[in-house]
Amino acid sequence: MLARFQNRRPTVCRASRERPGALRPLVALGVAATVALTLGRPVPLAAQDLPPDPDEALVEELVVTARYPGPAFWRITRGEARVWVLGVPSLAPKRQEWNRQLFGRYLAASDRVILPFNGLRVRLAGSPAAAVGYLRLRSLRPFEAGRAPADQARFAAARERLGQPAGRYAVSHPLAAGLMLHNDWMEANALTTTDPAKLIRLLAREQGKATVQRTYDLGPLLADLAQTPRAAGEACLAAVLDEVEEGAGAVREASRAWARGDVAGALAAERTWERCIAATPGAQAFDARFKADMSGDIRKALSGPGVRIAVVPLRPLLSEGGVLDRLRREGFTVETPDDIRAADEADSTDPES
Repeated sequence: MLARFQNRRPTVCRASRERPGALRPLVALGVAATVALTLGRPVPLAAQDLPPDPDEALVEELVVTARYPGPAFWRITRGEARVWVLGVPSLAPKRQEWNRQLFGRYLAASDRVILPFNGLRVRLAGSPAAAVGYLRLRSLRPFEAGRAPADQARFAAARERLGQPAGRYAVSHPLAAGLMLHNDWMEANALTTTDPAKLIRLLAREQGKATVQRTYDLGPLLADLAQTPRAAGEACLAAVLDEVEEGAGAVREASRAWARGDVAGALAAERTWERCIAATPGAQAFDARFKADMSGDIRKALSGPGVRIAVVPLRPLLSEGGVLDRLRREGFTVETPDDIRAADEADSTDPES
């Protein structure tokens, strides 16, 4: 399964001129599904309709509050090599303010910044299965037209709240409708999946630092979207409707918690419906591939002396089997913000230092 998601080797990237919003709505579902693997806040879901969640269990000792101003950093070392890891929210307000003093110091000392994937492409022409999946999701009538009266009214109220016409959601699967509705909810509330990584990339380039990112072909994921069990799609749609009705207050509060280094508070907005996305055949394989690739890029950065920075979404970073857990099991030294502060205080009181 993993081999189906072909990616380029990490490269020094230029800023992409493509945006998911520029794609046709159903093709953009592949992008939305991938990013959504790390979105959300707590909403009860029909667990019996969903597969195991790869990021539900966290390594608790890694979830701490930063002791320095600004977002939390973890440190990974081996010998003379050091990587500062910044965990970032998967969903945040556009232009979220955060204290960049510590980041600026680490950036000045580094020679490379490893970023989450940014280049996402869907090649329908080169993937017959993706094209078939795309066609299966399309519908000649609005999604809500085939719903029971109460469900139809709820969906219509949600899209009207976002200023969208019924014809925009001409899809047949509830998961597709939920993904599209979530994208529109993000736009209506000025939320983004690209910050702060987008800003970090800009800051790195301004200082002449190399940036490392991977590009993935999401054609296989789009092809599998139509095969998602309908019950899982309904559970996902229900969670998205809850989110639209309740507003973006929880996401904004979690983003503020991230900015002040409160990791637990930042994670409070990470669980809305990613389990629904994990129900898509192929999504869990992509999640595993992403974690393996991020771990591999950090491992490579630790192969020689020097300082680097890595930016990783919080859930894949801190979960059991996530990036930090994998590297720690391989024998790398992983330090939490608490460990880093304690080491700094010990150094400041050491008369030999």
